[in-house]
Amino acid sequence: MVRYEFYTEIYRGDSVPKAEFAALARDAAAQLARYKRIYVVSASAGQEESEQMAMCAMIDALYYFQTAGSRAASVSVGSVSSSVGQGAQPDCTPKAQAAELLRCARQYLDIYRGCGRCCG
Repeated sequence: MVRYEFYTEIYRGDSVPKAEFAALARDAAAQLARYKRIYVVSASAGQEESEQMAMCAMIDALYYFQTAGSRAASVSVGSVSSSVGQGAQPDCTPKAQAAELLRCARQYLDIYRGCGRCCG
């Protein structure tokens, strides 16, 4: 599993608070393990570092989806109110999240369907 120090020093991530990192890292690792079960996953160089970079990208995405779902469109306190414009809202559906996690992992890993063998 990727460590917070790798996230901040090598990947240069800065959006995920340390207190929330471990749970998100666990979820990213589980998702990468799932990809390895159903796809052929490889890296052109440094398999372990590439996997850690992929997990960091997925951690950022997971954190984004976690926080995007909790943002209120409008807030009122007494006579003061504030609202966010009704522009386009991010797609936080499970299908969109799954597609984004795969996209993040594919930035650092070669992930494709196949048998993993060359036919000759």
